[in-house]
Amino acid sequence: MRELLDKIEARQRLVREITELTGQLAAAERTLERLETTRETVLELAAEDGHLPPEPLPPGYREILALFEQNGDGLRAREVCRTLGTGTEPRHTEGMRAKLKRLVNRGILTEPEPGLFTLTPPTPTTPDTDSN
Repeated sequence: MRELLDKIEARQRLVREITELTGQLAAAERTLERLETTRETVLELAAEDGHLPPEPLPPGYREILALFEQNGDGLRAREVCRTLGTGTEPRHTEGMRAKLKRLVNRGILTEPEPGLFTLTPPTPTTPDTDSN
């Protein structure tokens, strides 16, 4: 009899976990819908102002940018390779340096000194002088 009660309790725990996860999934789906709507609205407004949407980053670049968001002091190509676990052989380092240079050309990263890369600081907004 105790074995049956244990099985029932185990099943109850499992169902509770599934119920909780289902709630979390529903919340995540609502968030995704809001984000998709927001993105569409931003793109529509940008198009009205004549701005082209930015090109999406190729695979692998998001991980690189995440490192720079965590490290405000800047990183070198070898450090990025080491942190991402891609290897520190010269060919890996040079490939990473090329990616970092592409991000500099897109205005996402800056190279304040040769070989040192940092995130481009946000452009400060100036108050609209015509609104007064």
